[in-house]
Amino acid sequence: MVVTDLDGTLLREDKTISERSLSALKQCRERGIKVVYATGRGGSATFLVPEELFDGKVCANGAKAFAGNEPVYNKLMPSEHVRDLLIAADNVGVKIVAESGGWHYGNFDVTETWSWLPQSEIVDFVKLDIEVEKIYAILERPEDAEVIKRHLPEYTYLYLSRDGFAMVMHKDAVKSKALAALAAHWSTERSDIVSFGDDTNDIELLKYSGVGIAMGNALDEVKSVADEICDANDNDGIAKWLEECLKI
Repeated sequence: MVVTDLDGTLLREDKTISERSLSALKQCRERGIKVVYATGRGGSATFLVPEELFDGKVCANGAKAFAGNEPVYNKLMPSEHVRDLLIAADNVGVKIVAESGGWHYGNFDVTETWSWLPQSEIVDFVKLDIEVEKIYAILERPEDAEVIKRHLPEYTYLYLSRDGFAMVMHKDAVKSKALAALAAHWSTERSDIVSFGDDTNDIELLKYSGVGIAMGNALDEVKSVADEICDANDNDGIAKWLEECLKI
């Protein structure tokens, strides 16, 4: 199985996938190798990648995993458990969103920031009644993260990304656990999994896999746990590694 993160890994900095990378992944599938993406994104990933290229996916940092269209892993947060957090952030002006089923329920118009993301609405968090895959917030001030930390439900965790986002998820919504569910579904051994990543939320993914590969543009703490380091995302790092090591 070949598993890849999206942003900073398979996706170039302009959020596109090179033809060389697409070709390498297609050749993997032609050889019977499962191809999976594992991303912190929820439904927005479908706007960026050709879904038909992948056998499975891990979404919202591990809140959900699918083998094709079949759900195999699910770790969500009922809105009543995160309502206090959403309201507290809203009260101090933090831009915050609850994501579920590809929809983004926030206290601001997310399309002003991401015009390609149409499935959104501005809501009153007091009345929100959904199962939340992920909460994300735009951190514009140092104190914004502290507000979120003070109101975290007990069974959740906070992830601060390298690009100024805060994400709150169920404690078991991690890429490695969701990938383990996919591997069990397909009877795939850990030793037969190679994964690629660049950010701290990929660390457990790389450690879980038989071979964990950090991108050339990865954070130092990611490189430190990786088995190997490939070229950067803008230089077709994944494709180069697959071509050389799998002889595709």
